[in-house]
Amino acid sequence: MPYEGDNMMGVKRTNRSAALRILHERGSMSRKRLSESIKLTPAAITKIVGEMIAEGLLTEGSLLPGSGVGRREVMVELNSRARVAPGIFINLRQAVVSAVWLDGSVLFDESIPLPVRAPADESVAMLCRRLMELCAEHGLERERMLPVGVAMRGVLSPDGRVVRSSFGALDAADYPVCQRVEELTGLPCLMHNNVRALFAAQMFLSGDHELSSQFFLRCEAGIGASFAIGEQIWLGSSGQCAEIGHIPVVRRGGKPCSCGKSGCLETIASPSAMVQDALALLDEGRAPILGRLAEGRGRGALDLEDVFEAARSGDGEIAALVDRAAETLAAALKGVIYALDPGKIVLYGRMFENPYYLSKLIAEMREGVDSGHNVPIEKSRLNHKLEDKAAGLLSVEDFFEKGGLL
Repeated sequence: MPYEGDNMMGVKRTNRSAALRILHERGSMSRKRLSESIKLTPAAITKIVGEMIAEGLLTEGSLLPGSGVGRREVMVELNSRARVAPGIFINLRQAVVSAVWLDGSVLFDESIPLPVRAPADESVAMLCRRLMELCAEHGLERERMLPVGVAMRGVLSPDGRVVRSSFGALDAADYPVCQRVEELTGLPCLMHNNVRALFAAQMFLSGDHELSSQFFLRCEAGIGASFAIGEQIWLGSSGQCAEIGHIPVVRRGGKPCSCGKSGCLETIASPSAMVQDALALLDEGRAPILGRLAEGRGRGALDLEDVFEAARSGDGEIAALVDRAAETLAAALKGVIYALDPGKIVLYGRMFENPYYLSKLIAEMREGVDSGHNVPIEKSRLNHKLEDKAAGLLSVEDFFEKGGLL
């Protein structure tokens, strides 16, 4: 195992990072309280705080109430408007360009539809152009802008600069996203997988800082997941940790998956798979209630909520389809519980807003699980609220990690 020390700049970066993070998490604090919280001497904190006030990263606020004679303590707080982080979130059929402040609040966001297998060069150029137009419209100066964060669907290269496969979002494999973004915007770029970016944003904004580990499951068009130990996302030896959507669950004769295999969990339990299977039953005349829901709207207008409504209302084969999807997803998650023993499982996606489906999934999750593995399972409190923040927050997290030193 390699061992490596740290120089004085590394120590400085670590101490500044701790100060930024604790002020983000807890709000304004006195220098004394900050010193006690991150276990540095008052002199060290005074120097760090003074530097960051001079740089505009921190501001002084109110005075603490005093109970006697002597100097009253001055509160310091993060200046969330000191820097802004632009971001591009690329998903299947949709992208979001946005910018966030250091506290995660959104300055602007715009959703942009994309075709399946969107032309890579043309699409990235269009998204960069629109991002920079919006930055200009909001009067953002270059010196206040952090690197562009990109949250990208698919499998990335080990250095996080190339998307190996976007599973149908872009039409090119091994596409150098970061290089193109840097050429088109003139800003540095950093990129992560979109599900991991959502999970990082969830942890940044949720306040769950005491958990030993968490497992994050996202179900939208497909199924994605991510696992964190403490607040550090675990990538695995190949960078593909927690890809449970692509666990083979059908041994023979399974449906083709976007990853190139067949019979993956995603082909049974994902929202898009449930809709496709329900429409196939409708076409065969085996879903009368779903058929009535389609009257006057057309087959193409049916969505997952219609599938759940048909199942809840007594469409037997549709209900069986939903049951199978919930059972299969629950089985995969029970494997996660026994293999990883996470402190919590967080569910993210529109399907988890439906009480009929969510109660069915939770019931399946409890079936056959002993009390020693009774892991809390909850829908994200930020469900539907992270796509406009996740990409930019990648850059904010990097900024905090570096102690605000660019």
